Amino acid sequence: MGTIGTILYYIHWNPSIGIGPVRWYGLCWLLGFAASYFKVRRLYREQKIKDELFEPLFLYCFLGILIGARLGHCIFYEADYFLTSGKGIVEMFLPIRFLAEGGWKFIGYEGLASHGGTIGLMIALWLYVKKTKLSIWTVLDNIAIATGSMACFIRLGNLMNSEIIGKVSEVPWAFVFERVDMMPRHPGQLYEAIAYAILYFIMWKLHKRMPEKIGTGWYFGFCLTYIFTFRFFIEYTKEIQEAFEASLPLDMGQILSIPFIILGIYCMFRKQKV
Repeated sequence: MGTIGTILYYIHWNPSIGIGPVRWYGLCWLLGFAASYFKVRRLYREQKIKDELFEPLFLYCFLGILIGARLGHCIFYEADYFLTSGKGIVEMFLPIRFLAEGGWKFIGYEGLASHGGTIGLMIALWLYVKKTKLSIWTVLDNIAIATGSMACFIRLGNLMNSEIIGKVSEVPWAFVFERVDMMPRHPGQLYEAIAYAILYFIMWKLHKRMPEKIGTGWYFGFCLTYIFTFRFFIEYTKEIQEAFEASLPLDMGQILSIPFIILGIYCMFRKQKV
């Protein structure tokens, strides 16, 4: 089918940015976080872990993911902007943008990278287990079992924001992101959201069948391998985020996914201490 002749048949996408002061991305982020919160709390109670050890967990997770995702975007994708001036470094940490004519404006955290968020989460969980003395593998596995819901909602937030768009395509389910251009494109955010929703249900089934594997690192490894293998291949349907990626044999998302896939496979098959 020709793109111009059939453009009216595609899904035209231009939702409002939110409901009043509430932005869709922030709402999706909070919904995903809440779903993960209740799932992990249930897992802790099933494993007879004290409530007082659970309560600080999500503060560590929230800060780890947010700080890691923000720094990951700034360092991996826009280092030439954020790391070359004092104002850029300030903007890495504060949700503002300095104006050329002077002053600043609040813009929120417009750049968040999932790879950076994953690194930030792992560092935060390491700090958490240092404080609580829980097993790092038990904590990682519990978080991994709930991760699919969080990842799904984040990508739905990206879809609502018309960001991280796919390449131009003539597939019948293509989206026309009207805020970007009038070209039909792969809804890469929706592909990922569906994949992560499926991951959540796979994890729910697996942990019911194999509860003895919680604490071995197997669920954490499976989660990393699943997410970043899918992420590696889905990148072929997505537009590059920064111009420098055009000169690379793989885009930045694919390059950053490879170490996580290797780590995931290692965690799944590592030898357990007897």
